[in-house]
Amino acid sequence: MSTFSIINPSTEEEITSVEMLSVEQTDAAIARAKASAPAWRAVNPADRARLLRRFSEVVDSHIEELAQLEVANSGHTIGNARWEAGNVRDVLAYYAGAPERHSGRQIPVAGGVDITFYEPLGVVGIIVPWNFPMPIAGWGLGPALAAGNTVVLKPAMLTPLTAIRLGELALDAGIPEGVFQVINGDGASVGYRFVTNDAVRKVCFTGSNEVGRKIMAGCAEQVKRVTLELGGKSANIIFADANLEKAAAMAPYAVFDNAGQDCCARSRILVEDKVYDKFMELFEVAVKGVKVLDPSRDDSEMGPLITSAQRDSVASYVEEANVAFRGSAPEGPGYWFAPTVLETPDQSSRAFRDEIFGPIVSVVRFGDEADALRIANDTPYGLSGSIWTRDLGKALRVARGVETGALSVNSNSSVRYATPFGGFKQSGIGRELGPDALLGFSEEKNVFLSTEE
Repeated sequence: MSTFSIINPSTEEEITSVEMLSVEQTDAAIARAKASAPAWRAVNPADRARLLRRFSEVVDSHIEELAQLEVANSGHTIGNARWEAGNVRDVLAYYAGAPERHSGRQIPVAGGVDITFYEPLGVVGIIVPWNFPMPIAGWGLGPALAAGNTVVLKPAMLTPLTAIRLGELALDAGIPEGVFQVINGDGASVGYRFVTNDAVRKVCFTGSNEVGRKIMAGCAEQVKRVTLELGGKSANIIFADANLEKAAAMAPYAVFDNAGQDCCARSRILVEDKVYDKFMELFEVAVKGVKVLDPSRDDSEMGPLITSAQRDSVASYVEEANVAFRGSAPEGPGYWFAPTVLETPDQSSRAFRDEIFGPIVSVVRFGDEADALRIANDTPYGLSGSIWTRDLGKALRVARGVETGALSVNSNSSVRYATPFGGFKQSGIGRELGPDALLGFSEEKNVFLSTEE
């Protein structure tokens, strides 16, 4: 048996170690999920809903425990971690309302009656990233279970602790053995086994574009369903008529939240030329006010990066860029990196084009709406973004013009569990969350009943 050491990114100290499964053990977990699928599928919708509500209630009673685990394992601020645990609770509660409403249609046809049914796919494999271990686990397992599927979930090697605990809480809530399992292992072997094992009928993956392309290609071999949420390089577009004070005050948290380790981070700020200097004055004050502290403190607003390797990768972008100003970060143990603002007139630079996945933001000027759209769309990504303006017509025109899956106007909010989430272009395929999420975990069956003699 091999083990993997779990390191606290705030202290660089080992927290614990976890067992790493082999491919054979992964196959055994998938086989258990397949064996459990008929019984779970046969649970009547009202009882499945009741079990999911109970799961939500059990998570709610362990919010603080889960949050503290995430602070230690991932370096998330305690405020964020409490929100993330609460999001799992809320997603489960939301989809507890779905089994009894996951209904087909009666379609008018000649010579009989035509009806549709939604059937579960079977076994769903969910691969969760290290940047948001709890909520992204919930986004997959909630609707998958509600639709009648069984789930095998593999957390990232670096951050498995909250997923392991959620698996235990599911059993405490009465979710039957084999219906929801959490397995630990290397992504290239254990995670990729979801792709190659034909008992798994859908793979949900959140992570890098490189791995996502490999998963999609592998799933094509079996015509296996796949949902991918990949990278982002989102734009925060600030027009001259915006509330500049509010836009500047909120902009740091649109990119430095979770130390910039967020696919939805607005890591490119586009500012209309006529208010650029004013915005930068306000933005500098806001950036220097971000509290980068021990994430267990209630007043901490940003924690460390996840590993020393990630810190080195992020630092490489600063070495070749024009730094406008920086915030502060603790010294000593921990993978700390100060919030950093770059002025990037060269829109072909690495800093402006790459997903850095760290607390670095590039700022650039634009002339008019057309110029803003040109810059915003000049990226292979299209996940999120923001638009700041008091002009409703302009907001709608630009929102329709930006090639991205989730946009906010006069806000930096990206995700609500009641609304769909997913990307355009190379930011992914498929949608998560919202009222239609169960469709992604179901097959639609059409049945015609003849009424002719």
